[in-house]
Amino acid sequence: MSSSEDDTPLVVRMNGRSSDLNSNANSCDATGSNGHVDPGVSIRFGPVQKDSDVHMKDADGVSKRKARSSVGHAKSYAEPESSEEDEPLSKRRRTSVKHEDPETDEDVPLALNGRKLPKASETAIGEESDSDVPIERKLVAEKKRIQLKAEKDTRTTRKPEPSKPAKATSATKKQANGVKKEPASAKQTLKQVKAEPKSAQSTLAKKNGKVAPVKKEESEEAEEGDEEEEYKWWEDPAKGDGTIKWTSLEHNGVVFPPPYEPLPKNVKMKYDGVPVVLHPDAEEVAGFFGSMLNSTQNVENPTFQKNFFMDFKDILKKTGGAKDQGGNKVDIKEFSKCDFQPIFAYYDMKRIEKRALPPAEKKRQKAEKDAEEAPYMFCMWNGRKQKVGNFRVEPPSLFRGRGEHPKTGRVKSRVQPEQITINIGKEARVPPPPEGHRWKEVKHDQEGTWLAMWQENINGNYKYVMLAANSDVKGQSDFKKFEKARELKKHIGRIRKDYQKNLKHELMVERQKATAVYLIDQFALRAGNEKGEDEADTVGCCSLKYENITLKPPNKVVFDFLGKDSIRFYDEVEVDAQVFKNLKIFKKAPKREGDEIFDRLTTSALNKHLSAYMQGLTAKVFRTYNASYTMSTLLKEMNATGNNAEKVKAYNDANRKVAILCNHKRTVAASHAGQMEKMSERIKGQRYQKWRLKQMMLDLDSSLKKKKGVKFFELDEDIDKDWIKEHQAFLVEEQRQKITKKFEKENEKLAADGEKEMKASELESRLEAAKDMEKKFHKENKTGKVEAEGRGPSVEKLETALVKLQQRIDNMELQAQDKEDNKEVALGTSKINYIDPRLTVVFSKKFDVPIEKFFAKALREKFEWAIKSVDENWEF
Repeated sequence: MSSSEDDTPLVVRMNGRSSDLNSNANSCDATGSNGHVDPGVSIRFGPVQKDSDVHMKDADGVSKRKARSSVGHAKSYAEPESSEEDEPLSKRRRTSVKHEDPETDEDVPLALNGRKLPKASETAIGEESDSDVPIERKLVAEKKRIQLKAEKDTRTTRKPEPSKPAKATSATKKQANGVKKEPASAKQTLKQVKAEPKSAQSTLAKKNGKVAPVKKEESEEAEEGDEEEEYKWWEDPAKGDGTIKWTSLEHNGVVFPPPYEPLPKNVKMKYDGVPVVLHPDAEEVAGFFGSMLNSTQNVENPTFQKNFFMDFKDILKKTGGAKDQGGNKVDIKEFSKCDFQPIFAYYDMKRIEKRALPPAEKKRQKAEKDAEEAPYMFCMWNGRKQKVGNFRVEPPSLFRGRGEHPKTGRVKSRVQPEQITINIGKEARVPPPPEGHRWKEVKHDQEGTWLAMWQENINGNYKYVMLAANSDVKGQSDFKKFEKARELKKHIGRIRKDYQKNLKHELMVERQKATAVYLIDQFALRAGNEKGEDEADTVGCCSLKYENITLKPPNKVVFDFLGKDSIRFYDEVEVDAQVFKNLKIFKKAPKREGDEIFDRLTTSALNKHLSAYMQGLTAKVFRTYNASYTMSTLLKEMNATGNNAEKVKAYNDANRKVAILCNHKRTVAASHAGQMEKMSERIKGQRYQKWRLKQMMLDLDSSLKKKKGVKFFELDEDIDKDWIKEHQAFLVEEQRQKITKKFEKENEKLAADGEKEMKASELESRLEAAKDMEKKFHKENKTGKVEAEGRGPSVEKLETALVKLQQRIDNMELQAQDKEDNKEVALGTSKINYIDPRLTVVFSKKFDVPIEKFFAKALREKFEWAIKSVDENWEF
């Protein structure tokens, strides 16, 4: 079948003799000739015969697509859209030109960059070090249990509806030509008003007591002092999601990076051993690369080198090229002949000098910088003072990207005022641009929450200056995001029931929708957006290509693609028999490498389909819902006991399960092994101190050896004499550094107060303590005995110290285990972005753990609404 025959039914080969999927026969209603039930298309869509074809139909107007890429389009100044939104289908029908000829009856495993793919077990996170079963597999049953509970909750919490709404996938009456048209219900839903319902918000307000009245603008109120009355917007039902975001807006614009300071005349880049003179613009770009030679993961990356050198040569061409000391032109052609070491040495020296500055000088410089930036840190939004988030314009540098980004190493150009659009109130004073410059445009966009915007040159993305995370506007955005996920709880049962049914739909487009929703719901795949030809080839569910999926009968699917931020997504999962069969259909010839799996589906179409179930529902809401509901269920079943460290560990264990089930993975950091080694050494050092305390007890009462037993006083097996000597030397040096730093700090305080500084002889006197420690260790090693320390030492005091030390060791071991367990799991991603922060607050209050253990200061400010709005009985 040719790819152009859009009106011809898709032929699907279903072998009646196949026994691969017979274990799932009960879920199907088609019977093969051998008597087995074939888990294929329902018999009411046509008989399934041995070696015969099942005909799939296309809805009117829906054509197949091959690999697509976006077409350039004008950017509006409206509110930045969700990253899940997509281009219209008409702009995406571009056929892939790069094809190979893989065998049509086999799925060839995808090899990334010519490397053999690792086994799924190698990339999984094991629950135990000696376990061959990845924890993802162990959690599948738990996830299924939680899903069944969610469906039960849906039936109990969902209000009875006056009339059953039309489903987006319901079958319509067949047309004369035998091809079904797409139902109109989804289109009708899109015409509804886009205002978000306030029911969830008002419900929360009622739970927390009396609803706060709508406040007038703060500018109309005369207040004494700098303290403003606390504004609990989360208790104000009048604060809905209207189209107008503000009525008055005043701010002072943005802060530009300082101009480039040319290198000293004696610091030159070398080419083929010859120092070269560059134009300041070219010298600045050379400095970008030269200053980061210590970042080997970037500067040794061939893609990074290639992209940098390409842009560097362009800058050289524009600025007149390079010259030697005599003024002769130097033609820079080969990257390997470029020597940036002199530049690196200069910038490295500057970094060392900056670190060596006295604390008082660092404090003074910071105070000066804060004073200069103070006018930009806050704005007046609807008469209220709000903190601005990122008011600094990004300085020029080399783009690094994440993962395997194809543009890593490109030069990020300096942003000029002529590129920046300011958004401000009509009555407000427009902030003046730098002298000799002008703004690109001044807007009064009341529907936008941005203060300034510009387009960066690497990916053509728009950068926005927004309010800080702890501002009312940002808080309301987070609040509505999690309330939307809570709303999905009422509809999830119906959605899952429908997509399970439509996995066998006779229309290909409906079957693809159902399969996509299944993958998004069950495996937390992102919906995916289309990319331009020069963008990173990142992939989501709707943009999965032929080579991104490998099928392993009877029901295993291997996903391998570059996901968000160019991070490789690799996972081997088990799917429903019908999903496996559908994916096999979607991959069938004439499709080949470069073609898309879901060739009749876009992210926009998928989101429109989902919006028929619930207003505002998009694919990304599933990730938030699944994470929050799973965490909610785990917390209800949890009984955290012990000290705070043990309770935090219990919380992190639950968070880890959520992160794994929602696929929030990360690559192991290069520094992880070193950090774990340091933690291990610290724990070992504490165990050594525990042994010393026991020896001090023996020094006071030698009869304890008989009472407590010889084993109680023995040294741990992994602590030998050589390690003890190294550790003792470390302790002595650590003591010296502490004494020296304290002395310097006290001297700086004396100088600041105008008093006479202490002499160097005072420092020498204090350092005697470190020398005494060294002598004491030397004596202990020689005699094998440890003398009791401290004022009035006693066995009782030492036993108390021993108990405290053991508690410290236990806590450190818990932290180390936690860190090791998290090496491949991004707990922060789950906790901050996907798990409703109110659940963390519930845990904190229910088990009496300070919220500081979970949220740092910045997060406590960001989630102030969550901390102040719920008690321990709140439910997601």
